[in-house]
Parts: sequence; C-alpha cells; structure tokens
Amino acid sequence: MKPRLILVTLLSFFLANSQAPAGYYNTATGSGYTLKTQLHKIISKHKDLGYGGLWQTYKTSDIDDFYEKDQSVLDMYSENPRGKDPYIFKMGSNQCGIYSAEGDCYNREHIIPQSVFNSAAPMVSDAHFIPPTDGKVNGKRSNFPHGNVASAKWTSENGSKLGSSAINGYKGIVFEPINEFKGDIARMYFYFATCYENKVAGYNYDMFNGTNHQVFTEAFKNMLLQWHKMDPVSEREKKRNNAIYKRQGNRNPFIDHPEFVEKIWGKASVVKTNTSKKTTINQTNTKSIQKTKTSPPIIATPNNTTGNVYFSAYIEGSGNNKALIITNGTSKSIDLGNYTIKKQTNGKGGWSNGLKVKSKLAPNQSLIILHPKSQLNCSYSNSLRLESTELEFNGNDPIGLFLNDKLIDCLGTFNDAKIFSENETLKRKKSNAIPSTNFNKSNWEILPINTCK
Repeated sequence: MKPRLILVTLLSFFLANSQAPAGYYNTATGSGYTLKTQLHKIISKHKDLGYGGLWQTYKTSDIDDFYEKDQSVLDMYSENPRGKDPYIFKMGSNQCGIYSAEGDCYNREHIIPQSVFNSAAPMVSDAHFIPPTDGKVNGKRSNFPHGNVASAKWTSENGSKLGSSAINGYKGIVFEPINEFKGDIARMYFYFATCYENKVAGYNYDMFNGTNHQVFTEAFKNMLLQWHKMDPVSEREKKRNNAIYKRQGNRNPFIDHPEFVEKIWGKASVVKTNTSKKTTINQTNTKSIQKTKTSPPIIATPNNTTGNVYFSAYIEGSGNNKALIITNGTSKSIDLGNYTIKKQTNGKGGWSNGLKVKSKLAPNQSLIILHPKSQLNCSYSNSLRLESTELEFNGNDPIGLFLNDKLIDCLGTFNDAKIFSENETLKRKKSNAIPSTNFNKSNWEILPINTCK
C-alpha cells in the first residue's frame, strides 16, 4: 500500500472511531454536581428531530455491526451476545406496528418512560435514551424501573427479566436486562439526569428522588453505579454516540468520559458486583450483591443532669416535605458546629458523610432544618433550608445526631431496614426530652402527615 493511501486509511479509521470533537468538554472542569451542571450546559442544546426522526437515526445508530454483523437492528432486549439471536429485525421493515409476540416488530423504548415527562419535547424524541427494542418486550417492561430481579415472573427469549425487586430499598416490580447491556442503560440514565437537569426535579418516578442534583434515590443510584462499573463502555456505545451526535448535535458524556460518573455521583456503597458478561438464551448470571458489613456506631453517653441537644421532631411528609427539628435542652448557648446529622440509607450500609449545620442555639431554642423544596407551613423563627442527601429521607432511613462523630440521638434503628415512620410527623414527648441512641416510638407523639407547627 502506498504511504499516502496508508495515511488516508488511518485518517478514515480515526474519524470513524473518533469521540468528542476537540474542545467539546473544555468547560467540564469541576467535580461533584458542579461538573454535572457544566456538562448540562454543554449537551442540553441539541436538535429536536421529532418522534418520527428516531426511525431515521436508528439506521446509523443501532445497526448490528458487532455481534452477527448482519446489519439487523441491534436490540438490547433480544440480542444474544454469545450465540444465535432468537430472532432478528430488518432495519426499517419491521417497525411497529401491531405485535402479539416476541419477534413481531421493533419500536422505540424510552428508558425513562414517556409518562414521567408527559411525552413532552425534546425528551420524547431524544435518541440518547431511546433505543429500538422488541415491541413485546418493551410492552412487558412497561413503565417499571430497571433493576435487579429477585424472582422473575416473566423472562424474554434473550434472558431479560420482569419480576420482584432485589434492590435494597425498593419493593416493587423491576425489569432487568442481560448483563451485556446494563452499563449501556445506566449511562442512558446518567445522560438523562444531566441533559435535563433543569427539568428532572419535577418528574415523579420511583427511581428519582425529586432533586436536580443527585436525581436518583440512594437505592437506584447505587444500582446504576454498579451496572456502570460491571459493564464498561463498549465500541458499540461509542459508535452509537457518534451517530446520534451527527444527527442531534450533542453527545452522551458518560460514554466519552466514563470517569465522569464517579466524579459526580461517587462510588456505589457495595462490596462486590458480578462482572461476568457471559449470557445465554433464557438465562442471566447476575449474582446477588453482597451486603456491606457495617460496624455499629460509636455511642456517646448523654449527660442528662445538665440537659442535651436532641431531635425534638421528625417530619416525613409528602413529596419533599421533609424536616428535622433540633432543640437545645441545656442551660447554655450551643454552637452546632460540633454536631453532624447523618443518614443510613434504607437501614443498610454505613452512615452518610454527614450534614454540618452552621448555627447557634440559645438555651431551650429549636432549629428547624427543611428540605429546600419543602412546602411545609412552619412558623419557626429559627429555620434553615439545606440541600443535602440527609434531608432526602424516607420512613426507613435511620437519622443520627452525632457530637464529635459519636452518636448521641437516633431516629429509627441503625442496621434495621424496617419502616419506622412514614407519612407522619413525630414530636418528642416532653417526658422524654433527652437524646437516646435506642429509638422507641412510644416516646414520640404521632401527628398527621405534613404537620409543622
């Protein structure tokens, strides 16, 4: 081959396999949710090609050049990566349509269901999280979250499953794809959370926590982080990202830079995940995730003779109506700088890093700390609205009050996943106005949901 021809061939290869254009991520310099917002500004302004435009996009983004290499539709819900596919779809010819069984036709699968955002544009036609899939399997998945299945009640021909959840903290029905594509799907979720950061806090979905920063509940965040780790970015994803970029004008940054995921959301709080990608028809080999072993917290003994600082109320209301009230029961002013509020998600794993409250409390004064989007009608003069995971609690998330990293008061019981207070307000009885690391609900008055007086 002549040198010039070699150069042209190599240039063509690198262009075909290129990632983001030079400078595309120049402004993505931060970490945590700052980085997420920087990425949002880069990728959110893209072309809306319409719902019908997805069919055209699929002709370049979802061709099987990687398994059978037969130019058929590459469908995550029917592809068998280690053998013959149970059926194939010819691109453009087998679009749904009406279906009654697997293999009838393929349609457009919204990884985040349309109902979550009321089929609004541009989400409804964004190919980055809408791949082509078998119509029947798509229908079976319905609007259920993606997750790990404990007991399958239905299994597709390639081993995708619908059944009860094996996710700690979620008891509903979930849909589990085969291992080969779990990372692909996780990165679609991370893309959606980033691209639509300015909208997602208003979306109601079991996987979402009502915020625009973390976006996902702790349980689903950890699962997605596991899937991202166990199934790294593939050449197929890179090609798909490039093809969609040519059509829409934006990219999935978590395909170009997989390291951005942990820079934003951290690492999953689990010990091990199954990293095998071996999959056969009607069978997946996902192993049960080992539970993280946790040690009981160090406990400080309250000084009951002089009074103490303690939780005096806990509000687990509707939506974002979450609040905690801390009371200074001593005879001296207290600087809360030495105190930390920590959460144990779903009664499993370790305590969170903690929320430090910069405030001072006079003797017998209380401070109410509210979720930033709370709509509670409260009349406390001393109040704070803080954006923190510790204020995104549900009824089975133990909450601890720590003094110099020693637990002094606890709502719920550490390492107990049972619901201790849901859709109600707990007000500490005056007869038990002292901190306690042993939660006893009989020491609390139970008031109606969203009570804040």
